[in-house]
Amino acid sequence: MAEIIDGKAIAAEMRKQIAADTNELIGRDVTPGLAVVLVGEDPASRVYVSMKEKACAAAGIYSVEHKMSADTGEAELLTLIETLNADEKIDGILVQLPLPDHIDEAKVLEAISPQKDVDGFHPYNVGRLVTGNPVFQPCTPYGVMKMLEFTGVDLKGKEVVVVGRSNIVGKPVALMCLAQHATVTVCHSRTVDLPLKVAAADVVIAAVGIPEMIKGDWIKKGAVVIDVGVNRVGDKKLVGDVEYEAACENAAAITPVPGGVGPMTITMLLYNTLLSAKRRAEK
Repeated sequence: MAEIIDGKAIAAEMRKQIAADTNELIGRDVTPGLAVVLVGEDPASRVYVSMKEKACAAAGIYSVEHKMSADTGEAELLTLIETLNADEKIDGILVQLPLPDHIDEAKVLEAISPQKDVDGFHPYNVGRLVTGNPVFQPCTPYGVMKMLEFTGVDLKGKEVVVVGRSNIVGKPVALMCLAQHATVTVCHSRTVDLPLKVAAADVVIAAVGIPEMIKGDWIKKGAVVIDVGVNRVGDKKLVGDVEYEAACENAAAITPVPGGVGPMTITMLLYNTLLSAKRRAEK
């Protein structure tokens, strides 16, 4: 049976270190600061923002939330971002997605200063990731890499198959694995012979957003499986993109859903905010 990669435990260990480093910075009169901008009343976004606030408080990071109504104009939002870019107390700016339809998401993300883009979505930061010299790395794929590191997985020379090609997870995690000297294949829902591709992988990173699309018997014996998917099936049940129970029979190590990658995303947001504050302290 597979070793369970416990995202909660890894996140808790990292957050302890983040809190210690934050405390050390505060002792030097630099308090890490995060601004979260929420436009509208999306229920999932509200829950997520609340979790971020609690995580910041526990780590000693100063956080401020800017709640804006769903009919807020694009110009008003861009003005707020401009103000936050200039605010020396703020090290990280996060605009919670999705935004209302009348606001151009790309324009808003590009308005955030790349030096405060702790989500790692600004084209400048994406470009830096592509060239192997990142400033900020996107939180969820960065969390995946930290989980592999904590589990003792050396990617050098390994065959990694990423299922999913989103800008948020699939593409950046593929680049991060390449930077660790893995041989990376990026697949998706339209890939021909997907079972064959997955079966060749030493490490499978599933981020396609389709419940249990990747079957357990596709997994090679001894492979490591990181399941980024969180899909609601029926009223309450959450499942990943991988058929978990069957995959446990073949995998050497696997992340559960929930309790796997999920706790790492906010942890890496705190990590990036702290990193930004450390850079400010060095100026």
